[in-house]
Amino acid sequence: MLALDLGVFQREAHEVKMKEALGWCAVWATLALSFNALIWWWRGPASAQEFLAAYLIELSLSVDNVFVFILVFTYFKVAARYQHRVLFWGIVGAVLMRAVFILVGVSVINRFHWILYLFGAFLVYTGIKMALPGKGDEADVNPEQNFAVKLFRRFFPVSEQPHGGHFFVRENRAAELSANGAQAQQPNYAKVATSLFVVLIVIETTDLVFALDSLPAVLAITRDGFIALTSNIFAILGLRSLYFALSGIMQLFRYLKLGLALVLCFIGVKMLIEPWAHISIGSSLAVIAGLLGTAILASLLIPERKP
Repeated sequence: MLALDLGVFQREAHEVKMKEALGWCAVWATLALSFNALIWWWRGPASAQEFLAAYLIELSLSVDNVFVFILVFTYFKVAARYQHRVLFWGIVGAVLMRAVFILVGVSVINRFHWILYLFGAFLVYTGIKMALPGKGDEADVNPEQNFAVKLFRRFFPVSEQPHGGHFFVRENRAAELSANGAQAQQPNYAKVATSLFVVLIVIETTDLVFALDSLPAVLAITRDGFIALTSNIFAILGLRSLYFALSGIMQLFRYLKLGLALVLCFIGVKMLIEPWAHISIGSSLAVIAGLLGTAILASLLIPERKP
């Protein structure tokens, strides 16, 4: 589906409109729910409920990614027609990272069960931090201070131009050499990275940070590597469409972050009290859906107070 998306449906760089983005959101959600139905038929209701709960959590955490994507694209002044290409390769990298994280995480938990309590405490801490005003605000993110970007700029020349959506181009560096006092009477073409590739580095490293949050949340729902991985990937696959669908109306969902913070705290507590009180997957799914649904409804129904 990713290959079809970029190689067939999105071959020409263009600005993704709301209608197109919503259509793709529906496609990815339908695929995820169809896969969920397949799991129900193949592996039973317990696995299907685990998949759905993990998928909802990952999808909700992905909304947080959208805030950062908006900030990064605005900071680097990325044209709307090139954003889809950056997000596509960002998603490919995210899928590979999540696969490694989840498979390693499942293996470690199976060997060292006590790590679950560290994960639970981390989720409670993350939830509280997310709920506090001004804490974990995406506005504090400074893309130019990104360690990976600074390291890349040190070892590889970067052009400040997007160069028609390419990540690497051959550019005449003669003018730059002359400015540095070097002899440059004839063109000196060198391979350089474009500003668009720098944006991709920021997107990938940002997703690495988000993956560290999402891994404990998924493993709190299921220790089945197959369910954890597939639910994670289905949520990530819909992230680009979610970005284009929500980028213009993110301010409407102002209580979603609070709802997500409560979900993380609930999952963290669930992990910490597991030896003494077992909370079924069905109950967890109901709590997660209830908290997220309430946050969305509150955002839409309660008018924002003007300062």
